[in-house]
Amino acid sequence: MKRSKYIDHTLLKADAQEGEIIRLCDEAKQHDFASVCVYSYWARTCAEQLKGTGIKVCCVAGFPSGAMSTAAKAFEAADAIRSGADEIDMVINLGWVKEERWDDVLGELRAVKASCGGHILKVIVVKGK
Repeated sequence: MKRSKYIDHTLLKADAQEGEIIRLCDEAKQHDFASVCVYSYWARTCAEQLKGTGIKVCCVAGFPSGAMSTAAKAFEAADAIRSGADEIDMVINLGWVKEERWDDVLGELRAVKASCGGHILKVIVVKGK
């Protein structure tokens, strides 16, 4: 496999504009990256731009902090999938990890995974202070 197929090309600026998103997709096509990673708002645009290329659309759930409810993350993931995302990157609840609340962490992972309808779910672990 080409090394570029391990790269998720990401643009997670709250003020990203359509031209930047299209440029992100063009760069992903130029370099044959694995995916573009964006907020769910841009899933439909990216899916249109990348149709037929084999490059996936990845959207984040619970980004950037992971400190929202499980229901909110599950909804965000499901909405992104409906809008054209191929996979979800979910930010884990770091507070639960620090408290070793593994049943809660696992419950959240299961809930968000169920909302993905068989699509790939990846987990982002952010460094706490």
